[in-house]
Amino acid sequence: MAVQHEQCQRLTKGSTSAKLTFARNDSQEFFCGVGAASINILTTFPINKIIFRQQLSGIGASAAVRQLQAEGFLLLYRGILPPMLQKTVTLSLMFVMYDKFNRALCRNFSNARPVLRKTTAAVLAGCCEAVFTPFERVQTLLQSRHYHDRYRNTFHAFRELGGWGVPEYYRGLVPILLRNGPSNAVFFVFRDELKDVFPRPDGPGGQILRNFVSGAVLGAVISTIFFPLNVIKTQQQSKVGGQFTGCYETFRIIYNERSRSLRAVFQGAHVNYTRALISWGIINASYELMKTFFYDNIDR
Repeated sequence: MAVQHEQCQRLTKGSTSAKLTFARNDSQEFFCGVGAASINILTTFPINKIIFRQQLSGIGASAAVRQLQAEGFLLLYRGILPPMLQKTVTLSLMFVMYDKFNRALCRNFSNARPVLRKTTAAVLAGCCEAVFTPFERVQTLLQSRHYHDRYRNTFHAFRELGGWGVPEYYRGLVPILLRNGPSNAVFFVFRDELKDVFPRPDGPGGQILRNFVSGAVLGAVISTIFFPLNVIKTQQQSKVGGQFTGCYETFRIIYNERSRSLRAVFQGAHVNYTRALISWGIINASYELMKTFFYDNIDR
């Protein structure tokens, strides 16, 4: 507890130079988050599209792949702009806001248990990310084959949704909030602990591998636990106009449509698990690499 209190004092030191350092670190966190998200999206978008089709239609991976093959390569990356904009901003925001909330909690509750402080900061950061729900909303519509002829591109989809009012942009907000906060908490609480399980490497290559594996394992576990919330979110956001259904009602509809089988609800989870292994491995490794390469003076 004494060590934790001392760390909080160092984090929240009120000198002008410290405040300038924190502001600079915020921009560094943001830049590294943007870079890590961009690398991840470009690498994993086709896999994510396969998972989306499985979540939406309850079909197998091979059937989803055949759908994409039939549509052709030109449509493979259709819908990439919304996640590119959303993920680059939200991922960088996740790191920046977590750092800000963590410092604020240290300043005001320096004797609080580290796990409680990290969990609270992570959940609050996740709530901030949910502001960008409209990007997920538009991505869902552009990835669905039912809307290929209705929405030409990202900007057209945004403009057309505006005719339904602001709430339509935020359809699916509740499952996103239920997903973001707890998943962030698991990630930030266990990231360093999991990394410390592996032997400390000597060279930079070993450090990259260590960061990749720790991020990959965490990402795979988190994505599997919260997979049903993504299924609910996808179903809610695949509709335009009409009644807004709650999480329970949406899950009940999905469960009944899929022959009351939980296994069918988790259709696509194995592909999602694989994508998360790659995705969060890339995010964690590239984020830490960029911090080390560009800002090796950051005090971790």
